[in-house]
Amino acid sequence: MQPSVVPDAARAHAEDLGTFVAASPSSYHAAQEVARRAEAAGFTRLAEDAAWAVTHGGRYVVVRDGSVIAFTVPDGAGPTTPFTIVGAHTDSTGFKLKPKPTTHGAGGWWQVGVEVYGGPLLNSWLDRELELAGRIVTHDGTEHLVRTGPMLRIPQLAIHLDRGVNDNGLTLDKQRHTQPVWGLGDAESADVLAALAADAGVDPADIGGYDVVLADTQPARAFGAGEVLFASARLDNLLSTHAGLTALLGATGDAEGSIQVFAGFDHEEIGSESRSGAAGPFLEEVLVRISAALGATAEDRARAFAASLHVSSDVGHAVHPNYAERHDPANRPVAGGGPILKINANQRYATDAHGAAAWSVACATAGVPTQEFVSNNVLPCGSTIGPISATRLGIRTVDIGVAILSMHSARELTAVVDPWYLARAMEAVLAR
Repeated sequence: MQPSVVPDAARAHAEDLGTFVAASPSSYHAAQEVARRAEAAGFTRLAEDAAWAVTHGGRYVVVRDGSVIAFTVPDGAGPTTPFTIVGAHTDSTGFKLKPKPTTHGAGGWWQVGVEVYGGPLLNSWLDRELELAGRIVTHDGTEHLVRTGPMLRIPQLAIHLDRGVNDNGLTLDKQRHTQPVWGLGDAESADVLAALAADAGVDPADIGGYDVVLADTQPARAFGAGEVLFASARLDNLLSTHAGLTALLGATGDAEGSIQVFAGFDHEEIGSESRSGAAGPFLEEVLVRISAALGATAEDRARAFAASLHVSSDVGHAVHPNYAERHDPANRPVAGGGPILKINANQRYATDAHGAAAWSVACATAGVPTQEFVSNNVLPCGSTIGPISATRLGIRTVDIGVAILSMHSARELTAVVDPWYLARAMEAVLAR
């Protein structure tokens, strides 16, 4: 299929991806949106601090902070039934609200103090209408999701005050130049936490803690010749989160050979080392509880893990037309060419020969094109949840994704067809 030909199903998938992104300005919103959609499809919500009544034929979802795991148990599952897992991450690079967040800048501007989260392209966040989104926790321990809508902006310095910026390049100090403005007036009138409290319907004095990020508010959209291109905030990695959930919902009940799992992890952009990150115990604890419900011994569970497969999905780099020399000369993923198989000799990606073969079979079964990604030898290779979860669990893992441009920008770019291709291939994996 030519990239210029976009099937209606691919357009519908992209439109729903845009809806999913709009509902997910933070990892906490993303996890809850996954759970909401799963429950609407008949999944049962589980609480970690309650006993689990996992039964054959059951479908379940559990949330831990900004992470979420959904799974289906086939009727024929037993103690040694393996797991087929599609994994992604729910967080995106950007900015996080600091303690004592309300500040008063020069000229009467109200500002908020933010900390850089992960490795964003700082310049891409300038001159955009941003919102605050995340969770606040009141002193009674109740958690409230909050989002303000368009409220903030990180203003760029006018060229008249920096005449050489186009020749010398833009350099941003992460402390001095990234603090957003959100109002005007005297310092005593400004209180950003009051705005969050109002959104949650609570008294500002009741806020005991918060995890709040900045999020771009511009809607996703298809554009370009024939509307074959798709731009959105947070494609890294809500594109994969949405595809994984779509695949699980589409594959429900299709496979008897394995327990089907979707796992969306928080904190990938800062190393995954948290209670809800891929390096933490969340996925392992869920898999152990499922195995226990099926009567598995430690020996049975080891056998199940040995026969399991984890497909870890995160976005990768499409060949950039203005910087083609930055890519490997032979392996050059193109937008519209289907999902990518990620390979790295130094195990920055977990793909091995067996994983590559399993992914090839899935793509062929789904009728989806696929292509390889490997880094140029003179540039460092990124990583993702695949090697981390493989190290923790010992489950064979293959790293895949979708090729995009402008990774870690406030707004990223892909082809309309590729998220749909990814979901179809994931569904074929789950049905193995």
